[in-house]
Amino acid sequence: MIVPPNRANIARAADLLRAGDVVAFPTETVYGLGADAINAEAVARIFEIKGRPRFDPLIVHAADFDQVRALVTEIPAAAARLAERFWPGPLTIVLPKTDRIPDIVTAGLSTVAVRVPDHPVALDLLRATERPIAAPSANPFGYVSPTCAEHVAEQIGAHVSLILDGGPCRIGIESTIIAFMGGEPALLRPGGVPMEVIEDVVGPTRIVTGGARPLAPGRLPSHYAPRTPLLLVRSAADVVPAHRSGGALLTRAPERDVAGFAHVEVLAADGDLRRAAANLFAALRRLDAGAYTRIFAIEVPERGLGRAIMDRLRRAAGPSDPPSTPGQ
Repeated sequence: MIVPPNRANIARAADLLRAGDVVAFPTETVYGLGADAINAEAVARIFEIKGRPRFDPLIVHAADFDQVRALVTEIPAAAARLAERFWPGPLTIVLPKTDRIPDIVTAGLSTVAVRVPDHPVALDLLRATERPIAAPSANPFGYVSPTCAEHVAEQIGAHVSLILDGGPCRIGIESTIIAFMGGEPALLRPGGVPMEVIEDVVGPTRIVTGGARPLAPGRLPSHYAPRTPLLLVRSAADVVPAHRSGGALLTRAPERDVAGFAHVEVLAADGDLRRAAANLFAALRRLDAGAYTRIFAIEVPERGLGRAIMDRLRRAAGPSDPPSTPGQ
């Protein structure tokens, strides 16, 4: 059920969360599927609804830095500087966890990914609940993330007690995830805060690209994926006429050579990376619903938010199909 985020509905959502239920709510990045992060059984419902593997850790959302302090055993000085600069905002920091956080939240890791979201509805909900909220994206595991309440309702609405409608998400892609390994900052996932801006605060930051198990959400080879096959190309000219028929083109800015494509989806009329990022997931959903034979996505420059856009597009073009049915 989609409801407006008035005081009564936020109080109702908070009651549901405290009772061990799950609700969907907006953040500035994407819509989250939330449960009380201290309640292991409630968190298990998230994995059940999404069809999410238990080895994939969740992000815990907090109302403020004080609430984060109660969840972790240590906050390095560099992490505190990042929090001061970017919270509330689209930055997640991985820190050593206390025993208050159940292992199911962190997939058995000794660390927890935490952030303070920059959305008035999310913050009101966190304050009303008076508990941290574990919340991955509110969609079937591996599929395109939701950036409006209708996306949530279409995919998992039958499994969620309440969907708070906060309108379209302002950032439109997930948070940046930073960890501190051996005391040095490491980028686990590019996202809403560009790496260049992170480095302005903490200095050189290494990029972690793989590993035997995910250290953060969204790190599997196939993720954020439409069901329509997606192929990355350098430009529209790379797609021969025979392959354009029935295919759709996804491009950051308007392209000249688009003859023969069944549809062209432009993320930003002026090519602005912020607007392109905000529109990316909604555009992928529209294209996926269009019954095209394939989606050709033009690569974007890997600077600023372009790094996060390319991360999502590479995983959307990954080797395996996402689950088709939630809650299995």
